[in-house]
Amino acid sequence: MTIARPAPAEVLRTEYQKSVASYWNKEKDPVNLRLGDVDGLYHHHYGIGEVDQSVLEGPEETRDERMIAEMHRLETAQAEVLLDHLGDVSPGDRLLDAGCGRGGSSIMANQRFGCQVDGVSISQKQVDFANGQAEARGVEDQVRYHFRNMLDTGFETGSRRAIWNNESTMYVDLFELFAEHARQLEFGGRYVTITGCYNDVTGGRSKAVAQIDQHYTCNIHPRSAYFKAMTANNMVPISVVDLTAQTIPYWELRAKSSVATGIEGPFLTAYREGSFHYLLIAADRV
Repeated sequence: MTIARPAPAEVLRTEYQKSVASYWNKEKDPVNLRLGDVDGLYHHHYGIGEVDQSVLEGPEETRDERMIAEMHRLETAQAEVLLDHLGDVSPGDRLLDAGCGRGGSSIMANQRFGCQVDGVSISQKQVDFANGQAEARGVEDQVRYHFRNMLDTGFETGSRRAIWNNESTMYVDLFELFAEHARQLEFGGRYVTITGCYNDVTGGRSKAVAQIDQHYTCNIHPRSAYFKAMTANNMVPISVVDLTAQTIPYWELRAKSSVATGIEGPFLTAYREGSFHYLLIAADRV
């Protein structure tokens, strides 16, 4: 299947967007690729749930392989929780995975709901990889990935039953993002995000949160900004779930693995000191 490629200048509107796209076009982090190699679902997010401690036991020569598989299981569990909150979706609906990365969540959504899913990313490398995965699975007619800006996708108004961002909102202005999502959602459609946000109560970004920003070239938002931007764009939160405690075991395991990147310490510090939260927010378009 041939997918038309817009010129980069049509998609990347600012120098910051160009720098983010460049980062992800060059990214070949084993923490993303080795975990995805487990079953061909390539995620760009973190995991939740209790760790099976038995993976740390047994033969030392295969311990890291067991840890990789367990981290991937926790990643996939996180995506399942997000999909659980998309509400009633039928095979005739269309969904949007905004900031889709290498596309694992889109594949999972199609498997669960049997509907059409579009993913968008400002990384052409991610888009090409994800389309290759859809083709390899034989679902390229239902799951398509596009080199587009999630702040201006070009998709039809009111065309989406549900939209989600899985750890991608920290790269954009939330008011612009939710205005575009609200445009694309049908009335009563569902929006879900899982995201890291800093705690307003602690009075701004902590040192650990600033280190996360620097590592990923992102701009983590305060918790309050999500609700202000949703309210301003006719999106009413229906569910807010604090996943912070559930993600700490993933980070503890990752810190012991061969794919640790050095950012595990700041994440664990931020979560444990309460300056950083890992939230799921689901909202309805009204």
